[in-house]
Amino acid sequence: MSSSSSDGVDEAFEEYFDEEFDNILNSLLDEQATNPKKRNYIERDREQGHIQLWNDYFDENPTYTTDMFRRRFRMNKPLFLRIVERLTTGVPYFQQRVNAHGRKGLSPLQKCTAAIRMLAYGQSGDTYDEYLRLGDSTALLCLDHFTNGIIHFFGDEYLRIPTAEDLQRLLDIGEARGFPGMIGSIDCMHWEWKNCPTAWRGQYTRGSGKPTIVLEAVASEDLWIWHAFFGLPGTLNDINVLDRSPVFDDIIKGRAPKVKFKVNNHTYRMAYYLTDGIYPNWSTFIQSISLPQGDKAELFAKHQESTRKDVERAFGVLQARFAIVKNPCRLWDKEKLGKIMRCCIILHNMIVENERGKYSLTDTSQFESGESSRGSKVTRRESLHSTNMLGMRNEVRDSGKHDRLKADLVENVWQTFGNDQ
Repeated sequence: MSSSSSDGVDEAFEEYFDEEFDNILNSLLDEQATNPKKRNYIERDREQGHIQLWNDYFDENPTYTTDMFRRRFRMNKPLFLRIVERLTTGVPYFQQRVNAHGRKGLSPLQKCTAAIRMLAYGQSGDTYDEYLRLGDSTALLCLDHFTNGIIHFFGDEYLRIPTAEDLQRLLDIGEARGFPGMIGSIDCMHWEWKNCPTAWRGQYTRGSGKPTIVLEAVASEDLWIWHAFFGLPGTLNDINVLDRSPVFDDIIKGRAPKVKFKVNNHTYRMAYYLTDGIYPNWSTFIQSISLPQGDKAELFAKHQESTRKDVERAFGVLQARFAIVKNPCRLWDKEKLGKIMRCCIILHNMIVENERGKYSLTDTSQFESGESSRGSKVTRRESLHSTNMLGMRNEVRDSGKHDRLKADLVENVWQTFGNDQ
């Protein structure tokens, strides 16, 4: 076939497709002109939603009692109003605005209530449309801004590392419970990720289970969470998570206060956590005795295992308060998952601080008279040079010191609680 005939065929195909395209485009334009699609606007009467919410919980004589507010909002009313006020002054999204018609938008109480209910009950934003008068997409936007605001304004205070005063209080509690030098318990929790991307399911799924994301946490007796490391895939066990965790970074780099305590007339200078049996034999970890032989070993195992349950209790209370971290997560974005987990931990610590004075599990009155009665003390640590960081790391992982400390703790628990047996 000659080149001239080939060019003619190509021109004929181009004219044919141009005509077909014009016909299809014209038919679509005609259909849109005859049947225009209107925006699906729903008049939700948001003003009535605010009035109803105010009368139910925030009026001088509210419909529901303070106990019912505490159960449904997971916190006391003054704490919730403090959060709402801080977010309203610091986040423009939570400020009530007026549109071009002079009509007020959603109130800060409606937006914060939608976010806290989604965290507390773990349900979709569409669940609260009939009561709070806001749509599903608006509720998700409220949750996003709420989590960002909580982390920004309260994260430094309520997800901090222990200060010298905090460490002294933790050491006093540990000494009263028979474990001088103990500052908390450490363990891991898994959060199921329902909408994990298919390409990632292999690295987030262990065995035949569901995809999960790991949270490593350190908690004290009052359930305050001092350390939270979240985001690693669920295929990792506690040791693999520990290898990537920054839990000992401040100690190794010399930023943490220096701790000094005595156990069985032996002096130690490194605080420790109570753990389960999977953690290694480091000087900063004390496990139970798997097969205790004798009365002393049995008593130590009993007290160690009961005291180590602090972190398990913290996980249980965290999931009970905020069902969103208990139920399978339906979000797709891993970054948003991390923000939700951090937000829930910060709110959890705020609630612990707000209600701490109402209960006391351990009597530390023996330490209130002064420093002389304390066997454990906290002092300022001198900053380390880079050459000393390796030595500090080796001290943290010293298995020999772990064995000596554990033997002394067994004897100390027997001397403290042996008479009760």
